[in-house]
Amino acid sequence: MAPSWRLGACSLLTALWLLHCCSCGWSERTSGMAKGETKEQQLMSHERVKRGWVWNQFFVVEEYTGTEPLYVGKIHTDSDEGEGNIKYTISGEGAGTIFIIDELTGDIHATERLDREEQSYYTLRAQARDRLTNHLLESESEFIIKVQDINDSEPKFLEGPYIGSVAELSQMGTSVMKVTAWDADDPTYGSSARVVYSVLDRESFFTVDRQTGLIRTAVADLDRETQDRYELVVMATDMAGQMGGLSGSTTVTIVITDVNDNPPRFPQKMYQFSVSEGAAVGTPVGRVIATDADMGENTDMSYLIKDEEGGELFKVTTDGDTQEAVITIKKPLDFESKRTHNVVVEAVNKHVDPRFLELGSFRDQTIVRVSVTDADEPPVFLPAEGAIMEVQEDARLGALVGTATAKDPDKENAPVRFSIDRSTDQEQIFHIDPVSGAITLGKILDRETAGWHNITVTAVEADNVSQISHSSVSIRILDVNDNPPELARPYEASICEDAKPGQLIHTISVVDRDEPQSGQRFSFTLAPEATNNRHFTLWDVKDNTVGIRTQRSGFNRHEQNVYLLPILVVDTGPPALSSTGTLTIHVCGCDPEGAIQSCNATAYVISASLSPGALIALLVCMLILIVLVLLILTLKRHRKGQRMSEDEEDMRDNVIKYNDEGGGEQDTQAYDMSALRNLYDFPEAKSGSSESGPDLHALPQWIQGRVSGDGGAADFSLFKGYIRKKVEQADADLSVPPYDSFQTYAFEGTSSPALSLSSIHTLSTTSEQDFSYLSDWGPRFRQLAGYYAPGHPEEEGS
Repeated sequence: MAPSWRLGACSLLTALWLLHCCSCGWSERTSGMAKGETKEQQLMSHERVKRGWVWNQFFVVEEYTGTEPLYVGKIHTDSDEGEGNIKYTISGEGAGTIFIIDELTGDIHATERLDREEQSYYTLRAQARDRLTNHLLESESEFIIKVQDINDSEPKFLEGPYIGSVAELSQMGTSVMKVTAWDADDPTYGSSARVVYSVLDRESFFTVDRQTGLIRTAVADLDRETQDRYELVVMATDMAGQMGGLSGSTTVTIVITDVNDNPPRFPQKMYQFSVSEGAAVGTPVGRVIATDADMGENTDMSYLIKDEEGGELFKVTTDGDTQEAVITIKKPLDFESKRTHNVVVEAVNKHVDPRFLELGSFRDQTIVRVSVTDADEPPVFLPAEGAIMEVQEDARLGALVGTATAKDPDKENAPVRFSIDRSTDQEQIFHIDPVSGAITLGKILDRETAGWHNITVTAVEADNVSQISHSSVSIRILDVNDNPPELARPYEASICEDAKPGQLIHTISVVDRDEPQSGQRFSFTLAPEATNNRHFTLWDVKDNTVGIRTQRSGFNRHEQNVYLLPILVVDTGPPALSSTGTLTIHVCGCDPEGAIQSCNATAYVISASLSPGALIALLVCMLILIVLVLLILTLKRHRKGQRMSEDEEDMRDNVIKYNDEGGGEQDTQAYDMSALRNLYDFPEAKSGSSESGPDLHALPQWIQGRVSGDGGAADFSLFKGYIRKKVEQADADLSVPPYDSFQTYAFEGTSSPALSLSSIHTLSTTSEQDFSYLSDWGPRFRQLAGYYAPGHPEEEGS
């Protein structure tokens, strides 16, 4: 420690000790603390003041380096009369270690060196006890020992080292950054913690505020391109900078940021490049770059071509990574036309700062000379975009369509040979002369099949087949009138029987596959075979359509329900072509409003507009028919039940029920044929015979009735003849087995004595009358048609 600092510390300790000894006028009395009352409250209540503690404020100077314990202060109670009967003790922070007390006098001493920056005060409690009885004479009281600060801590920059930035060419006094130093000494006592700042280095470029530590620029011409950073040493001194104060320092780095104060500059005023005339569009020619002393985005620039000629043939772009100008070919170059091109390229800063426009133009130019070298080029077609040719569709084989033209663009002007790419003309419709390029027909054309043909013609140099070029040739087929007009579709029309004369029936349009240049024009007439037609006439609508009108009235579909009207259509050519189409006209029955009801000549149409009385009568008739049908069905079922109850059954029932296929002609056990065989051996029944009774029971019931009814012999010749005829037919038919002829033995016989109940005769499935037409009468007769439909299998077998 410096001698001056030691002298100042000793002077301070002496002054503090004198201040402590002379402060007897200040005292603090504490009484009745157990009851929680203050001194003022006791005085106001006019009670007797109890004696209590008496002591001064306690201070101890930090960093005491003496050999003896440092006196801190004295605790004392006003009940102490100096007889040595009271024992003083302390407790709390540092009691017995850092601080010790004389039990008899109450003097307190510090035995260790204290540091205020570590702990600024200590809280202790004082006790006064009777030395003999050890009873408390005073309530325990708390007191504080403050550590008195001395200037023993230097300022420190806790956030250093610092890095700041300021833009170049900033105005003088521009704020850069702020630095702050911290002093651990007591800021409330003296000037130990009062810090001031100063710059030790580079003070000619930057200054620092003594009180706040704010760093500012001291000049206005800081140039990043000259020096891009500065390092300062900033010092902080306590004691407000007075003699004997402590200090600390830190390093501050100030970076000078860039502004766009420098224009781009080309290192050269001219650049030379060469490129072949055969280079494709987009091929790079070369790269140039303009330098800029700035940095970052301030060096971003764009390039453009200033002269019109160079801008037509070349294009310039900016490489975003290298900031170079890339010159590329915009249009094909031609060595034979021009061999050298001078292109003016200009570089311009993208981000120009308006504050520095007075420094000059932020752009620069250079000349890029491009030399075009010669190359062997393929033939060039004329026209380059492809040729269009025309030919009549009726042209003959070998007719000239057109001529393809191509030449060698080089100075040598080598001969060219032509050919057709057969992938575009697989049918070989066209041929080309390899020398002249003349295109001729190889096949007959048809415009209606293909109106255009697109082929590709190839041209190569005769002495260098690698130099090849292609061109598209579009050939249009011109139309000739070679297709007659036709009806657009098969037309059909309908008219009512009561059609009036002059009524428009239908309108007909035609189509023609040809496309005459003057447009479609058609004329319509009746065909020669229909010139005597007196029923219909044609009416030209003047838009290539024709209308059909009636010429008379009173059509009758029962006399003729279909008319075929041939129509002759002729175009305008040349040459004029014609065709005949037929219009089919149906005569139909219509309702009073003219709506077509039926076009069938034999159909019977019931008018839909029936009166309510007619509808009621129709319903009553239908109800009567349904009742009759139900009655017939009931009687039939009743008779069939009676026949099934008899011992003997009709021979025809056996035949109908026979559904056993059997084992063929050799199988005699599958079915009993005796009933059929007995049919040929009916006994002769004689009237009056006594044996007729048993024989009658052997015959069917309908034969018994015949025999017993007239008393004479039954005539079986009719049945025998019928069955014999059927047997002969079955034997003569070689396509079916013999036994299959049994199904044809259904003989109705003569009429029944009991006449039919209705004109429909019977509902049996063997009736020869067909009632299927009932289903055509409409929904009103659908139920009646269901009753007279063919019987179901289950009814026949019941």
